Amino acid sequence: MISRNKYLSQLINNKNNGFPKVITGVRRCGKSYLLTEIYKDYLIKEGVDKSNILIIELDDDKNIELLNPIKLGSFVREWCKNKEQCYVFLDEIQRVYKIINPVLTNGEIVVAKEEDENAISFVDVVLGLSREPNIDLYVAGSNSKMLSVDVATEFRDKATEIHMRPLSFYEFYKYFGGSKNDALMEYMMHGGMPLAVILPKEEKEQYLKKLFEKTYFKDIIDHNKITKTESLDELCKILSNCTGDLLNSERIANTYQSIKHEKIDKDTVNKYIGFFKDSMLIDEVNRFDLKGKNIIGSTRKYYFNDIGLRNAKEDFTFFDEGKVVENIIYNELIYNNYNVTVGTFESFEKNKDGKTVRVNYEIDFYATRGNQAFYFQVAAAVNNKETKNREIKPFTKVNDGTRKVLVINRPLPEVKDEQNYTIIGLADFLLEFIR
Repeated sequence: MISRNKYLSQLINNKNNGFPKVITGVRRCGKSYLLTEIYKDYLIKEGVDKSNILIIELDDDKNIELLNPIKLGSFVREWCKNKEQCYVFLDEIQRVYKIINPVLTNGEIVVAKEEDENAISFVDVVLGLSREPNIDLYVAGSNSKMLSVDVATEFRDKATEIHMRPLSFYEFYKYFGGSKNDALMEYMMHGGMPLAVILPKEEKEQYLKKLFEKTYFKDIIDHNKITKTESLDELCKILSNCTGDLLNSERIANTYQSIKHEKIDKDTVNKYIGFFKDSMLIDEVNRFDLKGKNIIGSTRKYYFNDIGLRNAKEDFTFFDEGKVVENIIYNELIYNNYNVTVGTFESFEKNKDGKTVRVNYEIDFYATRGNQAFYFQVAAAVNNKETKNREIKPFTKVNDGTRKVLVINRPLPEVKDEQNYTIIGLADFLLEFIR
């Protein structure tokens, strides 16, 4: 069993808190498994009787009648009637359809249209069941109809959201074992989607490619009613090719035009990027002025929620080590609850002609957690002093008290250089340093 202790701990900490627990995350990241296997096993080990745990898989045809929200609510209440504390898991909750309030239809069940008011949806059922004193409710669903942003809007602080991501390298290595560097090479190529991790090597890449075609893009197209699917696919390829680059909608539109020889407007680019973000495929990272202490500019960086998915969009043929390492570090920082931005600042310096010029510097990540703050630079290797000085130049120019760390994609334990900067290899950084 692949352990997901971070998310299990969140479930445990919120057990019986009076709110429904809504688990969100990119499709196939393990939400259902977390509930119906890992958390269920925990409850049983803690003494909860199996007869007090109800699991309803709403994508199972034997539960088809429970897709009616009224029937679902009635069934769960009846099942829990006269029992002590019940733990109810509703999986694929988004399959419950909306109906017009039967009071307004003489008791007849009428499926509601999107624009219909006075409709009853799964949100009403979830909130209603969670008010029952002997029900502790947990729901999971696909992000085609239950995005993280939708949860925030629909439940309005009346639910506890637990947001899952694919396996971090730390979680992956606990399962994979063996050499840290062998594990890292495998993770850099195929990432941490749970099924991809356990599949035979020859099946991993086909599985990850199909996730895009059959699951993620279908979700986005259905949810947002997109007709020009080719443009959506091409923009995703651009984002995968430009992972970790500073981008804005104009640059992306120009790149699209150079590839497809047709125009796409900036509004469409921004809209499609929003779809990728909402589907939890990518994260958008802002630039932060380290001297002015504010978010700046319209250019941003984009990282994939899972590096295997990013590589799948590149057909596993464009393995840019720097981009892959940077994406993995970003994901691990987020997994470990850091707030992450791209550090940027200006410096006035003399050029070779003796004139004062303004120079812009960038630090790959400015990461904070509580009262901790770090600058992280990422490099493939540091083979000589000249290379090292080039990599740490932004550290010397920013010249403040924030801890400065250079991460290199080579086996290296944590060391300090003559300027007291930390230099550490990627595997040790991911497994030990940032935890």
